[in-house]
Amino acid sequence: MGSKRKASEDLQGQLPLGDGIKGQQTAWRKSFDGPPKDDLTRDRQYAELYSKPPDFKQLALQDADFARLWNEHKDDFFNDPECVMQLTKTLLKLDFGLQLELPNDRLCPPVTNRHNYLLWLKGLLDSTSYEKQGRKLVGLDIGTGASCIYPLMGCTERNWDFIATDIDSKSLEYTRKNVSLNDLDHRINVVERKPTDALIPINDMNINSIAFTMTNPPFYKSEQELLDSAKEKSRPPFTACTGAKVEMVTNGGEVAFVDRILQESLILRERVQWYTVMFGFLTSLVDFVEKLRLHEIDNFAVTEFIQGSKTRRWAVAWSFGSMRPTQEVARGIKTAVSKNVLPEITEEKVVDVPLREKVGGFVDRFRAEVEKLDLITWEWDSERLEGTGRAAGRVWARAWRRKKQREETSGPKAEEKECVFAFKVFIRVGKDEVSVGCRWLEGHDAVAFESFRGYLKNTARAIFSPQHAETQTST
Repeated sequence: MGSKRKASEDLQGQLPLGDGIKGQQTAWRKSFDGPPKDDLTRDRQYAELYSKPPDFKQLALQDADFARLWNEHKDDFFNDPECVMQLTKTLLKLDFGLQLELPNDRLCPPVTNRHNYLLWLKGLLDSTSYEKQGRKLVGLDIGTGASCIYPLMGCTERNWDFIATDIDSKSLEYTRKNVSLNDLDHRINVVERKPTDALIPINDMNINSIAFTMTNPPFYKSEQELLDSAKEKSRPPFTACTGAKVEMVTNGGEVAFVDRILQESLILRERVQWYTVMFGFLTSLVDFVEKLRLHEIDNFAVTEFIQGSKTRRWAVAWSFGSMRPTQEVARGIKTAVSKNVLPEITEEKVVDVPLREKVGGFVDRFRAEVEKLDLITWEWDSERLEGTGRAAGRVWARAWRRKKQREETSGPKAEEKECVFAFKVFIRVGKDEVSVGCRWLEGHDAVAFESFRGYLKNTARAIFSPQHAETQTST
């Protein structure tokens, strides 16, 4: 288990061999003595870190080990395993303050690809919690590999702890070495597993719950499939960083591996907030999303990671909880097959209405209408013009109001309301119009979200109707 793709294939064609990113990223590297302590500043800098590819000339100026290899192998850099390994080590050192030791017969992970997975994971967790961004939590890296790269980078980017598992003794030897090398023994728990063990070991470890799982499963069903794939791409099967069979081949390939996680998730359910995996083949993602739907798992997210023009990876996350991720996180695939794999929308601009009066007048009346709803909680941010509400049902519908009237007639009930639908409404002010939008925060009923959008549209339009204007004038 562990990182499952040759670094040369992931990196070649993605990174420029000349000028690259300047400015902030260069300044970060020159002054790196640890990530910013402020969570927002740290997140912002890491989000921008590889918005442009690294500049190899700049790397050579800042790291003597990289400079030696870069000067000797400019023309065949990605075909030399020592060069590719040094690139990973240099980026980890300069951008994350991490040290790394790897054997020559285990896979060398590309930093930019792994960083993309972590960025998406942060967005997933942040958008599905009411807690403060950057909160303390625990995640599981299934098949961490010799590099232990996800836990190492994750601990640097966020206040997270990790369980890192693997079945390969040599990989685990280097995993423990890399954890200790970076003084992270107190935050990364390295656990050896057997091929027949559960992939999510929280029962064996007497752990009640964790925030997420992540994994790069072995791509191939057999060694022959690996060789055939290399032949199709007109390259040797083990170019650049050489990997062991255990890292790249598993019975049934990546689909079978991830299906094991799915089956375990059907038992563990909400003991893990988000189950996430990365796929090497788009067909695997399409097949797996169909399995989620067969199991009536409606809360899921899909995305793709793109480096340059050659390398794409795909990821899927699923949850048995009710918190819905943002649209950007949940529907991150733009390819032709996207309609077949995308989950329900979670955010939409509902309506644009003409600005016929002062903005404050519209905001006050719109807010007053929403506050009339039978909500469990309601909070309004006057500066951002955003409101967050939680409800026990479709409280905007006539059926709910009739039900409420019947309950009031029959007498009060002291039962506590359970939230089944939560939302955020927002108002955006333009030059000549006002936009009203909403985001689905909690729930499993997509039809309810569609109905709520209709309610907001009608409410906003009613405020600007001629009849409403005349009523306001007469009063």
